[in-house]
Amino acid sequence: MYQMKKPLKIIGKTLLVFIGLILLYLLSAFGLSRITVNKEANTKEEVTIYINTNGVHTDIVVPTVHEQINWSQEVKFSNIGSKDTTYAYLAFGWGDKGFYLQTPNWSDLKASVAFKATFGLSSTAIHATYYSSMIESETCKKIMISKDQYARLIKYILESFRKNAEGHFINIKTNANYGNSDAFYEAKGRYNLFFTCNTWTNKGLKKCGQKACFWTVLDKGIFYVYGK
Repeated sequence: MYQMKKPLKIIGKTLLVFIGLILLYLLSAFGLSRITVNKEANTKEEVTIYINTNGVHTDIVVPTVHEQINWSQEVKFSNIGSKDTTYAYLAFGWGDKGFYLQTPNWSDLKASVAFKATFGLSSTAIHATYYSSMIESETCKKIMISKDQYARLIKYILESFRKNAEGHFINIKTNANYGNSDAFYEAKGRYNLFFTCNTWTNKGLKKCGQKACFWTVLDKGIFYVYGK
């Protein structure tokens, strides 16, 4: 009997530690996302960008063509289904490659994909989506930034892409595209429990001196900050 109690105690303590860590993670994710990092003061409003969400995942949306960069030179119109060259805006979302390409709906989520994503065991991708126009709403927020801030955001986004030997973005050939105006590209970095698609967006906002969360893994944190 004594021999059975000892392993049970170890299992019980292990479960308590595991549950405690989960609670600590959830409390940190909620609490730190409510701490606002203020935007830089006294900057010009020269470039219009947006942040949007589908309820889970956030994107940074920028002008397709601007004097500082023409994104279509790398995010080629020929890589999207419509081949339309008139789109005015381009949304960038960074995330786990398995989630993007193997999970069109939550019902399609495989345990192996979720496990790899949680613990940073798979590669990442950038989902690039073209839009003709942007409409402000509860799920799409307009932000005005300076040219200097946009230069920093451009650098951040460019550095998130993996590139081939010639220095060009690497298009992922797949049938998993969400529509006729999007494409996937190889990305740098590892998605994990502490750095998600929304952490990437939040970091981008910090890089260009905009209001952001201290830390967040969920879209709710970013949109809480921009709803204040």
